[in-house]
Amino acid sequence: MAPVVNIGQLHQHVGSSVTIEGWLYNKRSSGKIHFLQVRDGTGLVQCVVVKSAVTPEIFERSGLLTQESSCRVSGLVRQDDRAPGGYELDVEGIEIVQIAQEYPITHKEHGVDFLMDHRHLWLRVPRQRAIMRVRAEVQRAIFDFLDNRGFTRVDPPILTPSSCEDTTELFQTKYFDEEAYLTQSGQMYMEAAAMSLGRVYSFGPCFRAEKSKTRRHLIEFWMVEPEMAYVDHDENLRIQEQLVSHVVEHVLHHCEAELHTLGRDVEKLAKVPGSFPRMSYDDAIAWLRKNGFDIEWGDDFGAPHETALAGQYDQPLFIERYPTKIKAFYMQPDPLRPEVVLCADMLAPEGYGEIVGGSQRIADYELLNTRFDEHHLPRDTYAWYLDLRRYGSVPHSGFGLGLERTIAWICGLEHIREAIAFPRTLYRLYP
Repeated sequence: MAPVVNIGQLHQHVGSSVTIEGWLYNKRSSGKIHFLQVRDGTGLVQCVVVKSAVTPEIFERSGLLTQESSCRVSGLVRQDDRAPGGYELDVEGIEIVQIAQEYPITHKEHGVDFLMDHRHLWLRVPRQRAIMRVRAEVQRAIFDFLDNRGFTRVDPPILTPSSCEDTTELFQTKYFDEEAYLTQSGQMYMEAAAMSLGRVYSFGPCFRAEKSKTRRHLIEFWMVEPEMAYVDHDENLRIQEQLVSHVVEHVLHHCEAELHTLGRDVEKLAKVPGSFPRMSYDDAIAWLRKNGFDIEWGDDFGAPHETALAGQYDQPLFIERYPTKIKAFYMQPDPLRPEVVLCADMLAPEGYGEIVGGSQRIADYELLNTRFDEHHLPRDTYAWYLDLRRYGSVPHSGFGLGLERTIAWICGLEHIREAIAFPRTLYRLYP
């Protein structure tokens, strides 16, 4: 057998015989020739089986292959700019690993519910494969950025005794004789880790029991949450824009084929890296009111507001200094205007909404203690968090980047459910 290579490596083997191991994506025949489109996870290649060039057994074998049958195909690599990927395989041999039964996802339009019921198979199509490859590269870019800038990864617990933000509904479970919750954020634990290691980040799943079914929401999603000692609000924003710029540049460099498969306008992404525009909450409210939105100072923004605000720019937009009363209890008030806090939401362009949220955290024990009273937080479950302000408290900041929202924006997806392999939504727990 010729040496086994990936389809993505075929450009290195032009003029040589190789073997690829994969699955039949599609097939067409014209009498004495079979055209087999074979995929292997790294790409798609057309394998040409000419009846006069192979044995009768090989030609017959190629005709038996059904959609998604697994096979090993050997042949000579030939460059052809007209072919998918720019290369073809002149088939010399075929080994059938398994003949697939009638495949439920055919090359025609299917409804979303049908595709989601068959998500375990839908992942095989080129579009979904491209999204998963982009997802992997987004993660790689995030880790590279943080690891190369002195951050240490720390893994917070998924089971917690309390909420990070008291307004969000949580999934409750029994923890032996106690009540526990699935985490909605690792932020508080990252604050503790930052007091040990300086700059830290976590990466893992989060769970929010919001009964929302918009295109921006998942019940289970993944977040990257950096936390940094001795970092103020302004530096926090600079790090966020540097991270997102790096991620976009990385994807543009490493995922050209995938973005092409997705039909993504890369010119829009190319405009992203750099310094992002900033707008105060006050100015955002004034702009919205001027442009016909019925909204008052002190109201939170919904999807239409975020879309309109971000639509003015080609880059993500920071909205900063929200009213204290609509933000989490741990956010540091602006020393000059205690009615607003030193926080910001990063809104992606093209209507994708908030992808990053962060703030400078309260460092003063007495102020945080007062916030506990104002928000009626149980001191028994939060005592350890108050300890962080008793013993060596310092100014510190952090943020959370929603992985799926970021991927949906970069890929240009209509719905966030395609940004994760097996989405959990309001009405979907299967497969």
